[in-house]
Amino acid sequence: MIPIANPDLGTPEAESVSEVIHSGMVADGEHVRAFEDAFSEFCNTDYGVATSNGTTALHSGLKALGIGHGDRVVTTPFSFVASANAIRLTGAKPVFADIDPQTYNLDPDSVADVVAQQDVDAILTVHLYGLPSDLDALGEIADEHDLPLIEDCAQAHGATYNGQPVGSVGDIGCFSFYPTKNMTTGEGGMVVTDRQDVAEAARSYGNHGRPPDGGYEHVQLGNNFRMTNIAAAIGQEQLKKLPEFLTDRRANAQRFDTEIDNDSVTLPSVPDTCEHAYHQYTVRTDKRAEFLEYLHEHGVGAKIYYPKCIHQQPAYDAESYEYSCPVAEQIADEVVSIPVHPQLSEEDISTIIDTVNAFDHGN
Repeated sequence: MIPIANPDLGTPEAESVSEVIHSGMVADGEHVRAFEDAFSEFCNTDYGVATSNGTTALHSGLKALGIGHGDRVVTTPFSFVASANAIRLTGAKPVFADIDPQTYNLDPDSVADVVAQQDVDAILTVHLYGLPSDLDALGEIADEHDLPLIEDCAQAHGATYNGQPVGSVGDIGCFSFYPTKNMTTGEGGMVVTDRQDVAEAARSYGNHGRPPDGGYEHVQLGNNFRMTNIAAAIGQEQLKKLPEFLTDRRANAQRFDTEIDNDSVTLPSVPDTCEHAYHQYTVRTDKRAEFLEYLHEHGVGAKIYYPKCIHQQPAYDAESYEYSCPVAEQIADEVVSIPVHPQLSEEDISTIIDTVNAFDHGN
């Protein structure tokens, strides 16, 4: 089976981790600081705050922006549940707007309708599958209503919007380094921002509420969201490889764009303003069950991200989370992601293309 993801971890990562282990300094330390500096430079932001995972990056970033109990944050219903969970974990409430049927990201018109109808305190957009959201339009809404704009970049390492790296456009950007992402630290996350006050607040919240100089004075209620030197050592080596990873992902996606030809399957749409990072190459079909079974039968490890909208999840089934998001609900019934990662061989790519093209043709 051609896997949907295949992390590229090798000798450089192993040697860096070994160095950390032999140093005895395995928790938060100088490797974390170096990784923060390198990743914030990659994102063209002034500050980076490493965290234990992508969810804690969102959580600490939201807290640093002052989001908390009683606040309302407009976000997408079509994402991994962590996007909305992080909002709830601050004590705030997610308010779901619908998505654009072409990009699967937040529809600015739907966001504008939500903001016009109710009091909200922030906008959190997700760059789903590695495709940047419409940050110009969302930024205009945020500016008009004096709202912070949070970028969930968990799937979009290296994506750009109008030439700017994602994470550098809004007030904060939040990344995940889970093993299936475009680069990994095993588990890990990062908050990037140009705002010193937000960076210091995020670092304090993720370090038990300590001030920037540390010690045992705790100036706020905090949590332990720290990254380890072990994870950061892996991240430093992965970041060096990320440009090549992105080149390969985009080349594989270009092959699919050019060579997949099947009227039953709708390929991804990429606006001219965006450079896609292709965390996933996601297609649509109204014959999804048959399509997924066919792919698996022919050795293509396709997967559904995500089969159910967040507001339809059992954890969100209270009446207060009942929203009408018909586009998101339709998309959730039709999407299938096919392997696009850098570890694909030429044979793998040809197999994927041939299999997708053959679906529903006499079968």
